[in-house]
Amino acid sequence: MSTPALRQRRSGLLSRWPGRNNEGYLAALLLLVVAVMSAAAPAFFSLHTFFSVIRGATVPWIFAMGVLLVLVSGGIDVSFPAIAVFSAYSAVALTTARGVDAGLLGNFALAMAIGCLLGLVNGILIARFRLPTLIVTLGTAGFFRGAMITFVGATYIAQLPRSLAEQSTRSVISVNTEAGTTFLHVLVVPVLILTVLIALGLKHTMFGRAAYAIGGDPEAARRVGIPVQRTQVVLYVLVGALAAFGGMVFMIQGQAADPQMLIGIELDTIAAVVLGGASIFGGRGSVLGTVLGVLLVQVINNSLVLVGVPTAWQRATVGLLLLLGVGAQAWAGRRPRRAAPAAVKAPAVKAAA
Repeated sequence: MSTPALRQRRSGLLSRWPGRNNEGYLAALLLLVVAVMSAAAPAFFSLHTFFSVIRGATVPWIFAMGVLLVLVSGGIDVSFPAIAVFSAYSAVALTTARGVDAGLLGNFALAMAIGCLLGLVNGILIARFRLPTLIVTLGTAGFFRGAMITFVGATYIAQLPRSLAEQSTRSVISVNTEAGTTFLHVLVVPVLILTVLIALGLKHTMFGRAAYAIGGDPEAARRVGIPVQRTQVVLYVLVGALAAFGGMVFMIQGQAADPQMLIGIELDTIAAVVLGGASIFGGRGSVLGTVLGVLLVQVINNSLVLVGVPTAWQRATVGLLLLLGVGAQAWAGRRPRRAAPAAVKAPAVKAAA
């Protein structure tokens, strides 16, 4: 027997279920895609596919964390692939040219230090001169790639330093299946730790709250005492470090240093973050939604490959998802504005009557 209190409790649970950024809807869509593909191709629902999706999502996952930080603060960054390539390739090229191996931590530290410097360039141009983030990052993306080719080189490095090459075959877990041996790469562990740290930072630190405030209204953030310029600079430095980390992971997975790597990954990453509920207008987004968005894009790409869809159509599908995500945000943003005039007019009509 349903009581008013029980019905109210159920109504409250249902209203909270989607989450603040509609993560519930995205999770349901992800499960639906998995269910449909499993019905169409039973081989899809397997441990091999799950590990493959996680391995393929690792690098976009890292980049998506950086894109989330930028979108939350009201900006947009398309230079992160160029920063990733410049930082990771330069670190490997420098150590290889000198015949030394800085070790796993040393190589990562060198790459991330370079990434921080490149991110600092973005941060200063955007925060100090208040230039549009899209224009700045488009410009620096081309500049960073050109500078790398000019001053570092563009030679394909087939042999990574030993400390990096050893990580290419390490796994957290390895399982023998009917399709062969499948494994979960060891680099998934630091990515998960990084994700938790970013989630905690955005939710429980002044820096995270400042990023949301700047994305919501920069001028209001200044008036309440938030150091907007300093926060933006630190944010882009952090994004540069994340990009460098992702570039190193990509090279380890590919077992080579290619200066032409990661071209075109911007679309998939930004689409995943927007699908995850981050607003392109700033002030809204979550780590959980971003992770779900990355996994959804990766599952869809894997599904299209499995059914034999050409690569061009895979890119078209991701572009369509991005348009749908932005369109859904625009539609949701118009609903309150449409409802407001009706709420104002209704009492006036009643009073006149």
